[in-house]
Amino acid sequence: MVIIEGLLPPSRENWETVCYIWQFFPVITAFQWVLDWYPQGKTSTNFSLNIPGKIGWATMESAGFITLIYIMLSLPRELGINELPWGNWTMAGCFVIHYFYRAVVSPLFLNPSMSPIHPFVWVLAFLFQMFNAISLGGWLAGYGPTTVHEWGGRFWSMEIGLVIWAWGLLGNMFHDDDLREIRRAADRKQRKEAERTGKPLDGVDKVYMLPKNGLFQYALYAHYLCEWIEWAGFWMVGGWNCTPARTFLVNEITTMLPRALQGKRWYEKKFGKEKVGNRKAIIPGLL
Repeated sequence: MVIIEGLLPPSRENWETVCYIWQFFPVITAFQWVLDWYPQGKTSTNFSLNIPGKIGWATMESAGFITLIYIMLSLPRELGINELPWGNWTMAGCFVIHYFYRAVVSPLFLNPSMSPIHPFVWVLAFLFQMFNAISLGGWLAGYGPTTVHEWGGRFWSMEIGLVIWAWGLLGNMFHDDDLREIRRAADRKQRKEAERTGKPLDGVDKVYMLPKNGLFQYALYAHYLCEWIEWAGFWMVGGWNCTPARTFLVNEITTMLPRALQGKRWYEKKFGKEKVGNRKAIIPGLL
């Protein structure tokens, strides 16, 4: 079923246009390099139109994997392709696994709480997901490799890429959960105190501590680094000429790196440079 003629699923001309525009997303996020204003998460602000954290996160992040699944199921029929190679479905599966965890499982079932999200951030994240899904989806669903032969001869690099992707995902999950444990521990403490004194719960929406386990000993945003590793492996699976996967990784880095540097300044302001110590923002020992 065609949702938007020529775009969902995309025609080849429109897909190429989306891929071209998508390369310039770092220009849109360049404001992060000069401003510390980022109304989401620990740096969220009070605004009457803020979107509740869990709902906002789930809706903006789900757009990508839902759109990619739709394109994978609809575009081949439009192009007369009877069956896509297993390599295409493998990459699509990697993408869906990550974002189902990130967009559904994490915010709706695992996170104790999430700070509200400014509509501006929601719109940018939604656009990120849509451009990325159309770019990757078009490549995987008919405008990239369409036969097993096109994947041949590089199985070893695909296997290595999948291993890198998997370790990156597991590292991302581990460090995400370490951040969650900070609020889970605070919630347990509050509930124990409430049972003893009858005092109402304060909530843990704005409870922050310096994370300290795993790579957090060396970098404050180790979960970002693990996600970069994950998508570097993903790009390796697709091959170095897989432009959509490369663009995705570049856009992730250029979006998340200034955010991590902002976050380090926030940690230093809240807890003091002495407590932050020698920990870097995102790359241990370097940055």
